[in-house]
Amino acid sequence: MNLTPRSLEIFLAYAKDACNWSGTPCLGANVPFSKEDRGNLTQLKRAGLVTTEKSDGLEWMTFTLEGRKLAAKHGVEIS
Repeated sequence: MNLTPRSLEIFLAYAKDACNWSGTPCLGANVPFSKEDRGNLTQLKRAGLVTTEKSDGLEWMTFTLEGRKLAAKHGVEIS
């Protein structure tokens, strides 16, 4: 998988923040997230690392098994 440096940066930031959200971080809450980052989020989804779901006006990120494995390779455990 060929992630851009920014996509990997966003991925790891949310992976590290996941512990604050029971493993499912809220987009734009603790990690800065701009309109420009939407393309990076799309890359993460297409790579099969994350999915997102909207609920009550908020968007939540869920890490797939592959996403959890990639996070673990970078020393981040998602529970």
